[in-house]
Amino acid sequence: MTPIPPVTTGSVKPKKTPKPKKPDWRQAFAPKNLADTLLAGYLPILIALLVIVLPLAWMVLSSFKPANEIVTLDPSLLPQDPTLSNYETVGDRVPLLTVLGNSVIVTVIGATVKVVLAITTAYALVFIRVPGVNLIFLGILVALMVPPEVSMLPNYLTISSLGGRDTLWGIILPGLGTAFGTFLLRQHFMALPKEMFEAAELDGAGHFRKLLQSAVPVSIPAIATVSLVTIVNEWNNFLWPLIIIDSPEKMTLPVGLNLLQSIESQTGSYGILMAGAVLVIVPVLIIFAALQRYIVAGLTQGAVK
Repeated sequence: MTPIPPVTTGSVKPKKTPKPKKPDWRQAFAPKNLADTLLAGYLPILIALLVIVLPLAWMVLSSFKPANEIVTLDPSLLPQDPTLSNYETVGDRVPLLTVLGNSVIVTVIGATVKVVLAITTAYALVFIRVPGVNLIFLGILVALMVPPEVSMLPNYLTISSLGGRDTLWGIILPGLGTAFGTFLLRQHFMALPKEMFEAAELDGAGHFRKLLQSAVPVSIPAIATVSLVTIVNEWNNFLWPLIIIDSPEKMTLPVGLNLLQSIESQTGSYGILMAGAVLVIVPVLIIFAALQRYIVAGLTQGAVK
């Protein structure tokens, strides 16, 4: 028998352990990436903070300052002697609860009707074969490009002839259509999968069921975005309510605070005006905080396949 040669086992080389990856922030601040990080990253953020956040912060902080801390040669960012007297003065000079209630009524009714009309109109433009649909959409685009100030005089004459001057419904009625919301939701509905609506048709669903059970549930982020823009526009609307309203009892909050500006014409009243501006902004910030996650979802929707 021929002897079996012994099996020689070669030396197995150990695997090299990969070097630990540097954190992203270290890579960003590496010498070769430092210029890009500062110029393309932090510099735009700092400019945005200075342009957007700093005036808002100054407004909020100034609303708690007495007059001698605002009109001074040595101003400070933080109030040295915080006070609520500015807000008390706003409540004394302006019927705050009345104008606030008017703004809530106008915003809730106007924004609700606008969003509902935008959803139904966008659905009809995409899923219902309406004669002349392209011409209708062209008219919506034209309305989107025309500034609202152009229609101020025709709207004023129409609402006045209908008896809507100095009324809340006179504020709401001319702006019930929203070209922006209709355009945005139409583009969103066009991106929805057609198979979903075909399956609903096989189940015997009509347009009303397809709208409520298929289109709306998957379009919540887009609808929330339209709702936020509409609510902000309704809440901050100033020029039209100023034209159509005469009595302080029917004024909305921005117009009522303009009355405050007419009363307070001295330089020492800046803190009072700042307090009034804060009262206008705070409700919008609360609504934005409530809709933020839907808006972020709408902005990132479709980014990852």
